Amino acid sequence: MTELTSRSSATQSRRKIPFLLALGCGLLTLLVLAAIFAPWLAPFDPNAQNMAGRLLPPSELHWLGTDSFGRDLLSRVIYGTRPTLVLIIFILVLTVPVGMAVGMAAGYLGGWTERVLMRITDIFLALPSLVIALAMVAVLGPGLLNGALALALTSWPPFARQARAETQQLRRSDYLAAARMQGIRGLPLILGHILPLCLPSAVVRAALSLGGIILSAAGLGFLGMGVRPPTAEWGSMVAEGGKVIFDQWWVAAAPGGAILLASLTFNFIGDGLRDRLDSRHDS
Repeated sequence: MTELTSRSSATQSRRKIPFLLALGCGLLTLLVLAAIFAPWLAPFDPNAQNMAGRLLPPSELHWLGTDSFGRDLLSRVIYGTRPTLVLIIFILVLTVPVGMAVGMAAGYLGGWTERVLMRITDIFLALPSLVIALAMVAVLGPGLLNGALALALTSWPPFARQARAETQQLRRSDYLAAARMQGIRGLPLILGHILPLCLPSAVVRAALSLGGIILSAAGLGFLGMGVRPPTAEWGSMVAEGGKVIFDQWWVAAAPGGAILLASLTFNFIGDGLRDRLDSRHDS
């Protein structure tokens, strides 16, 4: 009876996997399409000001209303997907390779190399990400690339620790012992045998961490350290709407809903990939 229950629960969990993954990929497709076709989807110029139509509520003309400068909020939310997705791409390109390289080198070489690399990783892991990002942006100046560099500085340590733990397990495995018997050592062994086995878990962690990265990026924009105005950016739009949130709630609700949707998208993708790629969730 217990085996039948466990099998039925496992079957139900497998049925949920495609739904979460498909839902997340579908939402991500909508975000990407909105960023690519923003000039055709946006009903108005996102930076066009109309002081006579400022702080208008949602209507047939302005579906999400207008902000304090009379700009159409729907158009600005659509254009706001562009800096968000570009920031995500920058951070992924910077954090995942660096974190995996440090972790695999530490796990494979061991000894003093592992101690030094892991202590450096612990130092960066102990730093508050948003505070360090604010300090870096304050030094380098606000901007999309500077914001990506600031967030990437404290986003790579989790990838390093995970890659190091997996590499340590693989180092004692018969799989790598057989590869060494064939004369494969050093960098070819790491890139050809260890990296493919560590990559799925890194992809899952990247997808799960993107939700928090989006919130951190929005926090930079909220504090005025993100993309420079008048470029549409969700965090700065929420900060602007916070000034009139009690009377004109839609000014902050529109970009806030976009941030929520983007975070949920990557959380759905991460959960689906974790259940699909991690065999421990199938047992």
